[in-house]
Amino acid sequence: MNRPAALNRVLLAVIGFVLLAAGGFGLATHFRVLRVIDPESPLVPGTGEPPAWVFYVIAAAAIAVGLLALRWLLAQLAHRPRTGVWRFETDPAYGRTELHADDAVAPFTEELRGYPGVHKASASLAGTREQPSLALIVTCEQDADLGEVRRRITEESLPRLQEALELKDIPVAIEFRFTSRTTSRVG
Repeated sequence: MNRPAALNRVLLAVIGFVLLAAGGFGLATHFRVLRVIDPESPLVPGTGEPPAWVFYVIAAAAIAVGLLALRWLLAQLAHRPRTGVWRFETDPAYGRTELHADDAVAPFTEELRGYPGVHKASASLAGTREQPSLALIVTCEQDADLGEVRRRITEESLPRLQEALELKDIPVAIEFRFTSRTTSRVG
C-alpha cells in the first residue's frame, strides 16, 4: 500500500552509507590512519577568499537541500492514502449530506477488531464515490487463522460497508501484520 517505501528505504540506506564512508575517510585521513591525502594540505587550490555571492549561493543551496530532506523525512511518516469528504447530493435544492471517509469506515474497523485473532484494524477509504478504494491494515495475533479472517472480511464486513455507502463495489487492498504481543482474550 505504500509503494515508494522500498525505494525510499534503499535511497536512505545508500545515502547513509555514502555519508558514513565520507565521514570515516575524513576521520581516517585526519588521524593519519590513511595517508592518501596530507591533512595539512589546502582543501582547494589558492588562498584567496571567493566573492561574497559564493557564500550566499552555498547557504541558499544548503537551506534548499535541508528543506527537501525534511520534506522527504515527513513524507515517510505519511503512509496512508489521502481521504476526503464525500458529498451525497441528489437535489441541491434540498441540501446536501457530507460524510468524512474516516467516519464512514469507523464502524467497519470496529467490527473487524471483534473478530477472533484480530488485534487491531485500520482502514482508509480514498478516492471519490465513483472510484473508491479501501486500504485495510489488519494486525493479527500469531495464531490467527488468516484465511478465516479474510473470508469474514470479504463475505460479511465488506458487503455491509458497500451497502451502507450505497456502492456496488469497493476495490480493497488488505495488508496483514502480526503482533508480537501475547493474546489476552479468553476464548
